[in-house]
Amino acid sequence: MSFIHVLDDSTINKIAAGEVVERPASVVKELVENAMDAKADRIEVEITAGGTSYIRVSDNGIGMSREDAQLAVQRHATSKIFKVEDLLSIDTLGFRGEALPSISAVSRFSLQTRQAGRELGTEIKIIGGKEPEIGDTGCSLGTTIKVEDLFFNTPARKKFLKTNNTEGNKINDYIIKLAISRPDISFKFINNNKTSVVTPGNGNLHDTLRSIYGSSIGDALLGVDFSDGEASIKGYISKPSTIRSNRSWQTFIVNGRIISNRAIAKAVDNAYTSMIPKAGYPMVALIMEVKPSTVDVNVHPQKSEIKFEDEGYIFKMVYKSVLDAVRPHGEALNSLAATVERPERHFTAMPTNVSTSKPTMEPLIDEFHFIPATEIEQTDKTQYSAPGIPRAAYQYRVEQQTKSFNEARQELAQIQSAPDKNEQPDNEAGILVDRETGEIIEKDLATDCGRSPMVPIGQVDNTYIIAQDADSLYIVDQHAAHERILYDRFAAMTDKIPSQQLLVHLFIEVSERESQLINANQELFTSLGFSLEQSGPNQYRLMEIPADIPVGEGENIIREILVSLEDMHKLSAAEIRHACLAMTACKAAIKAGFELNFRQMEIILAELNNTTMPYTCPHGRPTILKFSTDELAKMFKRTGF
Repeated sequence: MSFIHVLDDSTINKIAAGEVVERPASVVKELVENAMDAKADRIEVEITAGGTSYIRVSDNGIGMSREDAQLAVQRHATSKIFKVEDLLSIDTLGFRGEALPSISAVSRFSLQTRQAGRELGTEIKIIGGKEPEIGDTGCSLGTTIKVEDLFFNTPARKKFLKTNNTEGNKINDYIIKLAISRPDISFKFINNNKTSVVTPGNGNLHDTLRSIYGSSIGDALLGVDFSDGEASIKGYISKPSTIRSNRSWQTFIVNGRIISNRAIAKAVDNAYTSMIPKAGYPMVALIMEVKPSTVDVNVHPQKSEIKFEDEGYIFKMVYKSVLDAVRPHGEALNSLAATVERPERHFTAMPTNVSTSKPTMEPLIDEFHFIPATEIEQTDKTQYSAPGIPRAAYQYRVEQQTKSFNEARQELAQIQSAPDKNEQPDNEAGILVDRETGEIIEKDLATDCGRSPMVPIGQVDNTYIIAQDADSLYIVDQHAAHERILYDRFAAMTDKIPSQQLLVHLFIEVSERESQLINANQELFTSLGFSLEQSGPNQYRLMEIPADIPVGEGENIIREILVSLEDMHKLSAAEIRHACLAMTACKAAIKAGFELNFRQMEIILAELNNTTMPYTCPHGRPTILKFSTDELAKMFKRTGF
């Protein structure tokens, strides 16, 4: 007696359906990809109950003849390939010939299709993989497929589906990715009689992304454009200040096919290193074109994964293109600020106290290496404060005279608009000390702030700098901004960060493990500006610390570096250096609660504008937020009724 037998066609189709049709989103994927291959420029998808009860996909493509429609519902019947060699150069989304028979095997399936020039179309109905019913029907040009009662004859599979809301969201996410992959196609998605997604189909990817994610995200997009003859990448990425907690809005498209690839995702993550928090992911929509012969798409039944002939080359190409796009390339700081999304509006009535005082202006802090050229006189300033809010100081000195803020702002504007340094107004100059060379360099207001059109107007809670330009208001986190400034300064010092000798050496007690880490990373500590010498068993003498670090922070920074080194596993030297530089910059930066005068705020804005990545600190927190005129109008209910 033979134990091996051939399965009947119905069972074979249901097994095959398990590979192709995992959930309602799989059905939508296969049907929409067929519509795209049929040269449609309008595709409409409608579902109810998360797609388990009803799915309709309509397109205006070329349609099918009666003969082709009959063949299309048979297994391994396709118009995409003819022989095995065609697998090496596939340029269509579908090619297996399994989608329609697999879907019809587990649902109540109907297909209507009509070609141009035909008076009547063809209708095919299949219930649970049984023999099809074929007839003529009146229908629109193109193809419409309805899938009802999905998995009605395979209850075990239906049992493992998620809630209708979850399944509907899966379909919504995939429609979005399909729309991004083909901005020249107009997509419409209707979920439970409500329109969820509508794209213009005008071929403009930026317009497509704006219609999907909204205008606030559209304003935060950076273009990607790279080509080297072998491959090309186009698309958009979001500014580091615009992130989400998962990869749901990252879309990678290769030769028109939506794919997932760890190398591409890792390249994007590496390009954003130190610009976003570890738990954050930017919006990414990358459309790549490579030679079909260099990829293998026949590695997964759903064609969601592909293999590259040279994955290392793809990694480097994506990394470089994203890194080039995310760098400001000389853009003004205000164009890189994060727009505040959906600001909450609170309206509180409270009395306003207006007081006038004459406090003494404090010397400029050493972190900015600024030494006044002349004695700073006391300056009148007006402070405006509300109960419970610290008063912000508005300080500005011009030609040893006391001037109002408006006069100072007008002079600042003149300085910024001056075409040549020699033609600038005769402003009282300060002196900056170059820590690398020890030279004293005279720098005036135009040198510090000429590249930034933003004018500081005050400080909130001694933590946030308030600035403005012609049409927007900005809030700058002074600690995060100074942290970015110092990090870039440290990172630019490839040999060694300048040190300051301690008049009184510090002795640090360490554990055996920490002693081993110090000995193994002596070069790292030296490059960071620390001079450590072993003075006894598990004891080290600290003789020098980085010049920008307060003396009292030296030992704390070393201990935190040791903790990080102990937690790190198999990291490259560059990654270790980045982590240590970020920590050093954080400790050396001015803290929240530190009162700044007007000149110090100007210097922060100017130096932040000159950094390579001014919109985040090295740990990924935003440095600057932007309130546009339109947003301010909405907050004050001047518009939007």
